[in-house]
Amino acid sequence: MVEGGSRRGTVFAVLVVVLALVGIYLTMWPDSGDGQQARTDPVGVSRTGRGSQAPVSVEPPRPSATASDAPFDVYSYLPMTKRELAAAADYAQRFTAEYGTFSYDEDPAAYGERLRGYTTNEFAGVLLRTVTSPGSIEANRADEVVSVGKAKVKEIRQIQRTSVVFVVTGTQNVTARSGVKERVEDYAVTLVEVGADWRVHDLQPADDGQDGDDPSAQAGGVG
Repeated sequence: MVEGGSRRGTVFAVLVVVLALVGIYLTMWPDSGDGQQARTDPVGVSRTGRGSQAPVSVEPPRPSATASDAPFDVYSYLPMTKRELAAAADYAQRFTAEYGTFSYDEDPAAYGERLRGYTTNEFAGVLLRTVTSPGSIEANRADEVVSVGKAKVKEIRQIQRTSVVFVVTGTQNVTARSGVKERVEDYAVTLVEVGADWRVHDLQPADDGQDGDDPSAQAGGVG
């Protein structure tokens, strides 16, 4: 009898241990159902090996410039009228063409006076010194240079209420003892209002940069 009771006690103890293990196992088993999230380790990586992803931000659409068939009067935004701007452009062209027109047998002073008619008093002196320099006169006479100029406005570089800077393409058709050639150069031509008319205040090669001059400032030299 004692032996049988001992065996029953042993079996009972084993069953208790097994049931305890089953209970522990069930408590560790994840619940099923909607909305259940996979358990993650301390660094946020799921047990399945998939890492958590940052939310993707979507940039809202940007407005873009579109062409319009509506009337647009550019001159209403400028500090001078279309008529005034056209007159200034014509003046710049005529001056540049005159600048490129000269002959070896012409009196240099007469050439300078022709140009003076287009310029401010300040710029006239600078220009006269340039076109009557002894080196240029001697070179032109030795080669018997005759130049005929023409010009065309290429662009407007700057525009203000009483001044405007044009980029003007000057073309010289040259005949000389050394041969016939064509010279083409872009000039920045600054015009200022003097009374009711325009006057050339400066002339420079366009590549030198010329953003416009203060009419009260001393004009620069011809490049």
